[in-house]
Amino acid sequence: MPDRGGGPTGPRIRVGRPSRRVRTLLMTLGVLAVLAMVFVMFSGFWTDWLWYRSVDYSSVFTTTLWTKIGLFAVFGLLMATAVGVNIWLAHRLRPPLSAMSLEQQSLDRYRMGIAPYKKWVLLAITALVGLIAGASATSQWRTWLMWVNGVSFGQKDPQFQMDVAFYAFDLPWYRFLLGFGFAAVVLSLIAAALTHYLYGGLRITSPGARATAAATGHLSVLLGLFVALKAVAYWLDRYGLAVKSSDFKATDNWTGLRYVDANAYLPAKTILFCIAVICALLFFATLWRRTWQLPVIGFGLMVLSAILIGGLYPAIVQKFQVQPNEQAKEAPYIEKNIEATRKAYGIDGVKPADYLGKGQVKDPDQQRKNADDAASYRMNDPNIVSPTFQQLEQERKYYQFPATLDVDRYKGQDTVIGLRELNLAGVDKRNWINDHFTYTHGFGAVTAKGTDTAEGTSGAPDFTDSGLPTKGMLGDYEQRIYYGEKTTQYSIVGGPQKELDYERDGGGQVTTSYKGKGGIDLSGPLNRAAYAVAFSEPQIMYSGAIGDGSKILYNRTPKERVEAVAPWLTIDGDAYPAVIGKRIQWVIDAYTTTNGYPYASRTTLGDTTADSLTDRQRAVVAQQNQVNYIRNSVKATVDAYDGTVTLYEWDENDPVLKTWKKAFPGTVKAKGDIPEELREHLRYPQDMFKVQRELLALYHVTDAGQFYNASDAWQVPNDPTKSDSNAVPPYYLSMKLPGDQAQQFSLTTTFTPSGRPNLRAFMAVDADAKSSDYGRIQLLRVTDDNVDGPEQVQSRLNRHGPIATYVRDLKGADSTIKYGNLLTVPLDRGFLYVEPIYAQGRGSEFPLLSKVAVVYGQKIGFADDLAGALGQVFGAEGAPDEETPPAEPDEPPTEPPATGDAALQDAIADAQKAYDDARAALEKNPTDWAAYGKAQAALEAALQRAADAQKAQPESAPGSEATPGAEPDAKPDAKPDEGAPGD
Repeated sequence: MPDRGGGPTGPRIRVGRPSRRVRTLLMTLGVLAVLAMVFVMFSGFWTDWLWYRSVDYSSVFTTTLWTKIGLFAVFGLLMATAVGVNIWLAHRLRPPLSAMSLEQQSLDRYRMGIAPYKKWVLLAITALVGLIAGASATSQWRTWLMWVNGVSFGQKDPQFQMDVAFYAFDLPWYRFLLGFGFAAVVLSLIAAALTHYLYGGLRITSPGARATAAATGHLSVLLGLFVALKAVAYWLDRYGLAVKSSDFKATDNWTGLRYVDANAYLPAKTILFCIAVICALLFFATLWRRTWQLPVIGFGLMVLSAILIGGLYPAIVQKFQVQPNEQAKEAPYIEKNIEATRKAYGIDGVKPADYLGKGQVKDPDQQRKNADDAASYRMNDPNIVSPTFQQLEQERKYYQFPATLDVDRYKGQDTVIGLRELNLAGVDKRNWINDHFTYTHGFGAVTAKGTDTAEGTSGAPDFTDSGLPTKGMLGDYEQRIYYGEKTTQYSIVGGPQKELDYERDGGGQVTTSYKGKGGIDLSGPLNRAAYAVAFSEPQIMYSGAIGDGSKILYNRTPKERVEAVAPWLTIDGDAYPAVIGKRIQWVIDAYTTTNGYPYASRTTLGDTTADSLTDRQRAVVAQQNQVNYIRNSVKATVDAYDGTVTLYEWDENDPVLKTWKKAFPGTVKAKGDIPEELREHLRYPQDMFKVQRELLALYHVTDAGQFYNASDAWQVPNDPTKSDSNAVPPYYLSMKLPGDQAQQFSLTTTFTPSGRPNLRAFMAVDADAKSSDYGRIQLLRVTDDNVDGPEQVQSRLNRHGPIATYVRDLKGADSTIKYGNLLTVPLDRGFLYVEPIYAQGRGSEFPLLSKVAVVYGQKIGFADDLAGALGQVFGAEGAPDEETPPAEPDEPPTEPPATGDAALQDAIADAQKAYDDARAALEKNPTDWAAYGKAQAALEAALQRAADAQKAQPESAPGSEATPGAEPDAKPDAKPDEGAPGD
């Protein structure tokens, strides 16, 4: 058979080049893929630019962008140059001939392999390290802007007499430069060493010298640079001691120098700096001496010195000098830490004032008058009544109120306010058009008096603005809410597709079309394509519901809008609405912070600001920030209709704000530009107050010895109205403190001794921005050690006979109980506790105010309203204490007290009947609190007659243990929620 050229395995298959058509198709697909990737990246940039331009903060976008580009270019180029030059230099210094050895013969294959591509390899390596370094440097844009724009604090640290600005603005930038220098030298050293090895300048197994003179000199210079940078690091470490955090007996968050730092570490760092400089010079000297002997000896000396001087010596000083007399040694440094911490957190002017705290009813009439004047007691707890707002004022199921409402002031009245925001989960038919075109906004603000309930409603809030559209004291204003805390989806408005405005009570829909200036135009194909890619929503590109006038609204929560236009601010966890100038405005408090204040102890914002009400919506933005300086420097507003963001300067003396204003000129308006109507609604921020109270729990002590011993350390008590163990939240309340002539809108909290439940202190700040004393913190130190704290007061209320009976009856009627805010008010050298109690009957979806409990000293009042409870405590003859159930003010007439067994039996029978009537009333109508209250009053009267009859006998009357409604089996220390299943 003739050979056909296929060989032993068969015919050969010729693989030809792809046809021209295939090549064209592949090239086209490749180009399209590249263009698609480019457009995806471009769409993110373009949509960001459009958004910033729409809110008139394009300068923030451009300043941040150019800063990042500049950092990327400069540090990427520096890193690429450093590595590239050292690779080139190592190649240039290669020996002309390689040694004849197996090692070099093996390396010849690699040298020959990369020889044709040396330039490309060099460019690839330098480009890669440059890109990585440049991308890493862009994250330092805040550090750069603070360094280049930093202003003086006008305060010097006590150790080095450097301005605080050096630690807050300069030192972080120097540390970044030092870290970049180390990275550049190390990468250059590795790249140079590999190049020398590849081309024979370094040898591992070859006979003869291990390195050529050129390689020795080159690598020695790089090692000398590394050691020189280490010398700079030692010098900066000296200043770093002033902002170093460490564990210390006095506090877990100690910052600043201690005795061992000032007397051991500081001189050690100075000595190590000098040794490192000498060692670096020895490495540089190898350029002439061509030997490693002296540099290696110097480097070994530096390492040994770091161990002995930098590690062992401070440990010896701590063990043998400090520990035997630590309190005396550390006292000067504790004083510096106390002074710096109090300044950094704005609490340096707070001085505790002694306050007895032990209230007694001595002059009932006068004390009752004083109690009425002491505060505007809030009966509508904003943390409880949201379901009531939802049930009574939701109007449509696609509206929603926040879980925790807000407290504000309108016409001198403490007011609970909530916005009726959009809730897409309540839309019956969910689709793209309904979600993003039809249901686009909420509608109206609902308000209620903070101190009163509506008459004839069994405890419902007394609404001052209600209905849909809302009507009331706020008058006429733009009620549409396009921007809110619950509005997280994007909406497309203003185009051909009409929006649902609201539904009339009698039926029929009212439609609208957005006319606000907010949003980004979608009429052009470029914008539509960009947003289709950015939102991964292709329908944006071709939907007929989008046309002329269409705008897209997104980034709609107030906090994310403020954070976007001012990324250098930390945002308070609670944005609150206010009707200002015929528009609903969200008011947001914002903070400037730093963690570089020397000697000031640090705190983590997320931990410090957490309490029993903190949730994802109310958590502080950037909550994991560790800071040791904070100022409420900016008040911001976000228009609920068009999303306009306005920043107002609030703290005109804050150097951190001044620095950022230099970096972003024109973004923050002057304090004098704040409208007067807005100023009426500004208040002291909760998160700032929480941070300050956390610090004052320890830093109210200014004596170094007492601070060291922690003998007067405080803690924020747990919320007694909740079953978890979270801190009690601060409460806004109009109240009058000792020495004040009138009530002031205040933010208040309490303290207990560390590890103890007794009340130790009461803290309040003037929260009214229009007050001349705004921001003044008053701290009342309780001098009596036996004053009940909030948890003890709640426990007493739980044990109180009428309350225990009331809870048990509600449980028997399948109802639940909710305890409102336990308000603490200073009164006549004591503290008055006021707590609204809410009941939620079976089948009812919302709680109603049912009872009010009042505690003053040993007296407890428990009645249908505040007046009745205060009347029991400050009655003309004095109120009975917690062991004797008080009579209700509306108690029906009773027979004169009788004595003897017959009287006792009659009283027991009456008590049993009243008890049965109370249960029957609740079973018939769980919200009929009037009937229940009347039966409860009869029960208490019968119990009182039984007690009087029993006292008149020489021994306890038979059957007295069977008194209905007063069983002593209620758990005395039960949490409030244990008697309220389903709470």
